[in-house]
Amino acid sequence: MIIRPATVEDAPAVLAIYNHEVEHSVVTFDLVPRSLEEQRSWIADRSGAHAAIVADRAAPASAPEVVGFASLSPYRDRPAYATTAETSVYVAADARGQGVGRALLEGIVDTARAHGFHALVARIVGGHEASIRLHESAGFEVVGHEREVGRKFGRWLDVTVAELLL
Repeated sequence: MIIRPATVEDAPAVLAIYNHEVEHSVVTFDLVPRSLEEQRSWIADRSGAHAAIVADRAAPASAPEVVGFASLSPYRDRPAYATTAETSVYVAADARGQGVGRALLEGIVDTARAHGFHALVARIVGGHEASIRLHESAGFEVVGHEREVGRKFGRWLDVTVAELLL
């Protein structure tokens, strides 16, 4: 498996992974699936410090087989937050439990260090113990719990906040 920067050519695979979560889970609070054009724009917007990476398990000479992605997004829009980023990690349903999430999280932490970030924040839907454990194993510390801040599929959702200082 290769962890590499996402390109707009990865948009269909990233879109399939993300929209599956939008439509079938609470790990994202988006309610409406993205279009291919929106996904291409999202990737293009993450070609700088706020980067996106993918996990590609294809052989180098073959067509890409993207099985997950991770990204850095602005934490807040005020200038004093410029050295803090929010992380996201998504793994295709059929690739879970194979180390893809760990490789992506390690890759996005390395990317954040290389881009000069000081703090990373992960906002994880409450009760998603696998993601919480993954983040803790990578050095993130749970620093907060926000109660009923989201609503999806007729349920109130909590968020666990984890932070890593680089």
